[in-house]
Amino acid sequence: MTHLQQYNHIFIELFGVAEEELSSLIYLRGKWDSLQHIEMITMMEDTFDISVNSTDVILFNSYEKGKEILRKYGVEV
Repeated sequence: MTHLQQYNHIFIELFGVAEEELSSLIYLRGKWDSLQHIEMITMMEDTFDISVNSTDVILFNSYEKGKEILRKYGVEV
């Protein structure tokens, strides 16, 4: 499974959405609340063996921004 597929799987599993809906997911709009946000960060850290700093946790506010942040930690998605 590619990194992008793993990343997508986290969102699909956590939010119960179709892959086509991923790019429209935004933090605190609709299904993505603060508890899911922390769970998302934890799942990403476990999946990609990274440790996301607090600044990036705050900046991670959309599906697309999450891909940017992963690249910062050396994960190509």
